[in-house]
Amino acid sequence: MLVVENNGRTTVVSGWRAWVMALGVVVGFLGFIFLSVALTIGAVLLIAVPVAIGFAIVGSLFGRR
Repeated sequence: MLVVENNGRTTVVSGWRAWVMALGVVVGFLGFIFLSVALTIGAVLLIAVPVAIGFAIVGSLFGRR
């Protein structure tokens, strides 16, 4: 059973509709978390990969042949 209060009106949702609403909230939350993790990993890779390539180029210039 879910109790939703909106602008002073209380609505009680029960049964399968409550399960669908709860599942929608859980799926939305998990989607938000996965999207956040994907964006964080993408941003880190956008910084780390060029830096690693730069270090490899500089290392190869100063390395012995």
